[in-house]
Amino acid sequence: MNEATDFDRESTREGGPTLTAAIRQAGVQEWLRTAFARARQANPGATLVINDYVTSDDYMQKVIAKLVDESGRPLYDVIGIQCHQHRRAWSAAETWQICERFAKAGKPLHFTEATILSGQQGWELRKENPQLDWASTAEGERRQEKEVVQFYTVLFSHPAVQAITWWDLSDQDAWQGAPAGLLRADMAPKPAYEALLKLIKGRWWTRTEVRVSRKGRAQFRGFYGEYRVTAEEGGREVNGTITFDATTHQPIEVRLE
Repeated sequence: MNEATDFDRESTREGGPTLTAAIRQAGVQEWLRTAFARARQANPGATLVINDYVTSDDYMQKVIAKLVDESGRPLYDVIGIQCHQHRRAWSAAETWQICERFAKAGKPLHFTEATILSGQQGWELRKENPQLDWASTAEGERRQEKEVVQFYTVLFSHPAVQAITWWDLSDQDAWQGAPAGLLRADMAPKPAYEALLKLIKGRWWTRTEVRVSRKGRAQFRGFYGEYRVTAEEGGREVNGTITFDATTHQPIEVRLE
């Protein structure tokens, strides 16, 4: 369910008043309960997400905390958080505080829409000035790089955060026409792209070599995920994969043949 708290707006009324009127009549909370219950009934294995750009404590208490069934169990599986930081980027403290606020629900957090600008900061600036060349700038790219690294580092550090989706890969046709991509309009990478690549496929990417004991055991510290395992003995090499996450608490048995 996306942006249920802001259902009565011009863009949702463009397709007709039926849905808006139905939500208003039922009330947002009852509408959400019904929608999630029906979705669960239709597909018990689906991952159900309550997603919004509202991040206030009021929203947490009045919407998220009350979205439960008769037994008090949450009707959703994931809390989605939008964060289009067009006016300014969140500070590290703000980002952590928001994670902490929604982590209290005990469900994974997905940052579903994330943008930080590499040019003039503002909201829908082309509505005010259609002729504006809202382009990426050298100074803006340096700022974006710093802010993107900080933002991703905080999210990667928080145990409740499970996924991050950057909203516009490229400035070309980006939302609001803003310089919100990790690539420029010509698809050239910005400094923020290069910095994230170094973090995600470098600093946060485990590559290690260990020696197996006589009892056939080996151990290492690494980030959660899927690993390609290569074993070598006497010039012979075999390969396989292992996967572990937060639910893994016991040794993993690996058989390479």
